[in-house]
Amino acid sequence: MTWTSALKQTARAGLSVERAKLTPLIAVRGAVGVAIVIGGCLWLGSPVLAVSAAFGAFSAAIATFQRSWRPRPLLALAVAGGLSVSTFLGYLAASHTVLFVLLLSAWTLLAGLCWAVGPVSGLIGTQTVAVMLVTVTLPTSVLGALEHAALIAAGGCVQAALIVLFPVRRWGRQRDALADALAAEADYARRLRHDPVAPFDPQPLMDARLASRVTARQARRRPAQLHGPRTLAEQVRPVLASLADPVVGAPLEGPERDRVRELLHAAATVLDAVASAIRHARPVRLPAEVMDIMEVPVTGDLLTGPARRSAARLLSLLADAVEAADEPVEPTGPVTDGDRPHLLRPAVHRQVPVVLRAVRRELRWSSFVLRHALRVAAVAAVGYLAGTALPFGHGYWAPLASVMIMRPDFAQTYQRGIARFTGTLFGVAVGGGVLALLHPGQYVDAALAVVCVFLMYLLLRTGVAVTSACVAAYVVFLLGIAGAGWEQTVQERVVLTLLGGVLATLSYAVFPAWETSRLRDRLAEWLLAGGRYATAVLDIYARPAERRPRRVREALLDLRAARVAWVKSGERAEQEPVRHRGLSPAAEEDAAAALNTMGRVTIVMEAHLPGPDAEPSPGAEAFAAELGPAVERAARAVREGGDMDWTGLRRRLAEWEAGAGAEGGGVALRAAELLVDALEEFARALNRTRS
Repeated sequence: MTWTSALKQTARAGLSVERAKLTPLIAVRGAVGVAIVIGGCLWLGSPVLAVSAAFGAFSAAIATFQRSWRPRPLLALAVAGGLSVSTFLGYLAASHTVLFVLLLSAWTLLAGLCWAVGPVSGLIGTQTVAVMLVTVTLPTSVLGALEHAALIAAGGCVQAALIVLFPVRRWGRQRDALADALAAEADYARRLRHDPVAPFDPQPLMDARLASRVTARQARRRPAQLHGPRTLAEQVRPVLASLADPVVGAPLEGPERDRVRELLHAAATVLDAVASAIRHARPVRLPAEVMDIMEVPVTGDLLTGPARRSAARLLSLLADAVEAADEPVEPTGPVTDGDRPHLLRPAVHRQVPVVLRAVRRELRWSSFVLRHALRVAAVAAVGYLAGTALPFGHGYWAPLASVMIMRPDFAQTYQRGIARFTGTLFGVAVGGGVLALLHPGQYVDAALAVVCVFLMYLLLRTGVAVTSACVAAYVVFLLGIAGAGWEQTVQERVVLTLLGGVLATLSYAVFPAWETSRLRDRLAEWLLAGGRYATAVLDIYARPAERRPRRVREALLDLRAARVAWVKSGERAEQEPVRHRGLSPAAEEDAAAALNTMGRVTIVMEAHLPGPDAEPSPGAEAFAAELGPAVERAARAVREGGDMDWTGLRRRLAEWEAGAGAEGGGVALRAAELLVDALEEFARALNRTRS
């Protein structure tokens, strides 16, 4: 993609307004927190303190809207603590330009590295930089610094207290995540009716697993409906794939396939009903015709062999899901959920070593997180110096715009840059027009600022342009409380925001971190994860008495993470103005299809795992012993652009088939054949010499 095409595409994406589910009660709660802080400071007679305290309440509420499974009050307090520290340090250094620039660069570098922990941590780090920039225009005495830092922390504490005192839809995010996972399973069952090898997006299951991680205190208070259905959803997915598969399940045509389609339709209906019951905390309602389909025919089931076992397992899981969702919705004690009593989330202080390890892993030149941190630190310093040199006041708006725009990838940075400038232009025009025409007083300015905050919280998920307009108008009214003239505010805001946006976009062109160059690594990681998952499943067939289901589970989770990382990497690479380096779009598509097939085949094998008393399979053992090293060699070939060779694996498969004889080898052998076919398709997609 050329630079012109990339800029056009990012501009359209940045200016688009998305339809989103609004949360008015949460928006009201956040706006009330800001109003309490501003009103309290104005009542004490200090407009400057009102402006300062408003930053804490405003930023703390923004953090609580992010997609994080941490308790909302904890996020608000974390933001308040970070803002107060950055504010205090900024006050102390603000009177010395060189010292402040050094402090700003160092702090921004650390905030940029926070993206290694996750997007929520990255956003919190960005907000601390933004508040530090704002403080350069405020009093610089130590006592004044402490006072303003305390007020900013108090603003975050007010938001945290409101969340505790006025909870909105308690456990709502966890309910939605679990309901989305079950709804995704229902959609998968419907697609399998028409396409027996349809792909499945594991992202909803991953989100549900993250949502189920709780603290020990939350585990004691979690509603009963959130205990069992997630584990059942995880178990339903391989059974659906096994039932629909034409190789180990029913034939593609005939009475057996008709019965499979009926069961898949019934499964989709049941899963949708369970999802709705969990989302809205009500009993499960099932149509009568679905209950009839789920009854085994009196004359005998049409299904035979593996398909019959899959159908029986599916009906059992669906009954368990309905029963679990129909439990009373009250807090309960600990119950079994998955492979341990609870997916317990470690306390914050116990995550410090994890955070340090995550940051340390990114301290390499090839890391896009490190490049982002260096890029944003340099832009913040240059923007501050440039804004100070220009004949305007409030020069911090230039680096502030840059910091709030910049993200680790190209597409988001350019989308946000265009959207932020457009939204800011509209917001300052509206806010400045209101101030020029009405000349409101302090309390009217405060009320208008709170209205803008409410609109921003309400429309937060509709697009950056919309929220930027609300934030710009909020800043205009907020500075109006402190007596800033609207003419100066509008002119400075527009010019310096444009300067900050230009610096941010130029920085990515000068010092990029293209996702395109990482596609081969992502594909190799996906291949390795798929190989480990298949090996773990085959090991159980090889030695049933030594089965280790935990290893299979962990391998499956790694496979899901690797696939999602590939998908996201590909989406970012498609929007970059660079040529594909060694991977054409056709090769990417064919390779991804082959790895999806590899994962689906392994899931089918997992659905038919033998019991502990089953006979060991020497063929599966030899095949698994060859599969692991072969996949590692292939992953190196993917990274280096070399050829892959699956001859040894094909030979082991032939030996397994010969040893199985007339018995056929069962599901594992038939799945192994599909596995080798998928790996050979993967090689044909990427090998430099095509057969």
